[in-house]
Amino acid sequence: QVQLVESGGGWVQAGDSLSLSCAASGRAYNPYAMGWFRQAPGKEREFVAAISWSGASIFYGDSVKGRFTISRGNAKNAMYLQMNSLKPEDTAVYYCAADHTLSVYPTEYRYWGQGTQVTVSS
Repeated sequence: QVQLVESGGGWVQAGDSLSLSCAASGRAYNPYAMGWFRQAPGKEREFVAAISWSGASIFYGDSVKGRFTISRGNAKNAMYLQMNSLKPEDTAVYYCAADHTLSVYPTEYRYWGQGTQVTVSS
């Protein structure tokens, strides 16, 4: 089992930057892929970014390409999301996820964090 905890959410103005972190414990040193998803009230969970265990494979959702950057530490027990040029439509709860398969679909991730709120004002 893997436990995930997100941090770094907050309230910022449009155009600002924010960095999120995801700390993993348990089987964190096994070769798990990790991803970020977000969800606004009444909407489906949306893919944001994903990264392989080695960091060699990275994918981004169309709405965040060119603005967000995903990475993970060399110990592979943490994952980061650098968010630049934030827009009001980026407002959502952001979730960290992990599993053995790199995917853009939330149903293919077994382990999830509790989420961290990101609010972007206009």
